[in-house]
Amino acid sequence: MSFYYELALLKSPLNNLTYCSDEKIDIGTLVEVALQRRKNLSKAVVVKEVEKPTFKCTTIAEITNYYYSLSMIKIATFTSMYYVSSLGEAISLFIPFDKNIVSAKVDEKFESNIILSKEQEEAYEFCLNNKQSLLFANTGAGKTEIYIKAIEKYLNQGKQAILLMPEISLTPQMQKRLELVFKEKVAIWHSKITKKRKDEIINKVLSNDIKLIAGARSALFLPLNNLGLIIVDEEHDESYKSDSKPRYNTKDLALYISKTLDIQAILGSATPSLNSYHKVPFYRLSKTYFDTSKKIIYDDSTSNLSTKIITKIKNTIEQNHQVIIFLPTRANYKYQVCTSCGSSVECPFCSVSMSLHKNALALKCHYCGYTHAIPKTCPSCKTGVIHNLRVGTAQIEEELNFIFKDKIIKRFDRDEVKTDKSLRKVLDDFNNNKIDILVGTQMLSKGHDYHNVKLAVVLGIDSILKMNSYKARERALSLLIQISGRSGRKGEGEVIIQTQNRDFFDFYLGNRDYKEFLDEELTFREDLYPPFYKLAKILFAHSNGLKVKDEFDKYTNLLKTNENIEVVGANQSAIFKLANKYRYEIVVRSKNIKHLLEVLHSIESDMVSIDMDTMY
Repeated sequence: MSFYYELALLKSPLNNLTYCSDEKIDIGTLVEVALQRRKNLSKAVVVKEVEKPTFKCTTIAEITNYYYSLSMIKIATFTSMYYVSSLGEAISLFIPFDKNIVSAKVDEKFESNIILSKEQEEAYEFCLNNKQSLLFANTGAGKTEIYIKAIEKYLNQGKQAILLMPEISLTPQMQKRLELVFKEKVAIWHSKITKKRKDEIINKVLSNDIKLIAGARSALFLPLNNLGLIIVDEEHDESYKSDSKPRYNTKDLALYISKTLDIQAILGSATPSLNSYHKVPFYRLSKTYFDTSKKIIYDDSTSNLSTKIITKIKNTIEQNHQVIIFLPTRANYKYQVCTSCGSSVECPFCSVSMSLHKNALALKCHYCGYTHAIPKTCPSCKTGVIHNLRVGTAQIEEELNFIFKDKIIKRFDRDEVKTDKSLRKVLDDFNNNKIDILVGTQMLSKGHDYHNVKLAVVLGIDSILKMNSYKARERALSLLIQISGRSGRKGEGEVIIQTQNRDFFDFYLGNRDYKEFLDEELTFREDLYPPFYKLAKILFAHSNGLKVKDEFDKYTNLLKTNENIEVVGANQSAIFKLANKYRYEIVVRSKNIKHLLEVLHSIESDMVSIDMDTMY
């Protein structure tokens, strides 16, 4: 007797295919099958048993012991529908488990000995009394203590928990705090850990030897079979949005899992996203753990390190305190421009200026990775001199080393901090006062607790405020508040903001609360943008410029006639050529999510990728 099954091919954009088997197979089983024109077998998941079809079916080649639970398939089905991908691509997010590993019942109890303040206790009760909640807590208000108390409660009920953080926030500090309470029952999960360690963690999760996973967004897809709590820390952080297909948002998916599987979800941030603030019940925790005061100083100079900034740095260091300097870009310069013809040095494969990495003596494209030696003269006019614009971390480090020759200055960006080990070393050295000045990018804002920092210098914030995005104001102010929170964690601190837009920042950083900004931003976005409208970006890309333009024009005209959605923009992409492909994009919006998804799923083109809930 033969059985017939619908299979989802892992990591494949293909629709489900039907195969047969001589033996009965459980739904969710990982199998291997042959595909035409492929030498090796492909992995697939059994998602449905079907009637014998009218066409001849290929037999499933191999049945493994690995398995995806029905809840995983349910979440993946939603993901593929909402984020417009194949089911196979969505299921590929999850990690299957070995059916043969038996979960042991362990009645271990945990005691954190954390005593919450009156305000923290109220926040804790609020979070537990709402299935989904937002902990809107000022920097230094002690939300980590509330997280630990909530985790403790669920683990003592025999449940498992996930604490999600932006990857670079997985600091030694957080790991130590969690291990102090939950000992060997906690594991850290992110892209930098080895495959051997990942396999070990998965096996211990299945056997119930690990009950708490603290990790980056991929931790949400581990095979926790008794999950009771999901915490999303720094929920506003845009690194929770995947930049590969399916382009899911971890935070939103966590809320969906919470609702679908009846799991407690807590979001937390000092600067919550407007969407979460609008949609999720929140508790405002504004009283900080330590008495702190911030002095905001504005600098409207256009030079990299003005006299005012240098003087402030000098005074801070002389008082045996530390300084952090923030920039929005890590390369030495964002652009190199010819003083004669005005051309920039562009990547030959992408229509974007290359960034100078002076230490590597090279220009590098941050989009496709192409690297080129630094030119002595302009490649366009052959005679002009290249002039460097928009300073970055390496150049600031170089200038500071020249000014403060006897001080220790380090960079904290993705070029310098490439491994978990290097991250730990820099943070440990900084907290042990072995570094005087730390120069970095947005990594500096990610929830690190710097004990002796009394001055934060913010350069280049105007480049974020002036981005071509409806989220520009929210991004700039949120980032500034996060960076400011790193100065004066205990006692007094100063923040120097180099900006030509003092009125905007001063208005909200003065005596006003971030909540007031969010309320006003809601008014600004009404009838235009999320959270009142759903936005999606349809990206067309192909190596043949004429073909992709024809496809783009075809769908632009088609979508403009659809009464259920509105075409917001249809143009060349800001980076027109990327990795040798020409790119066009259409941004559409609608108040009706059902109508929008119907339109997106109706697009049939191998040149298209779709970004639902785009953050353009």
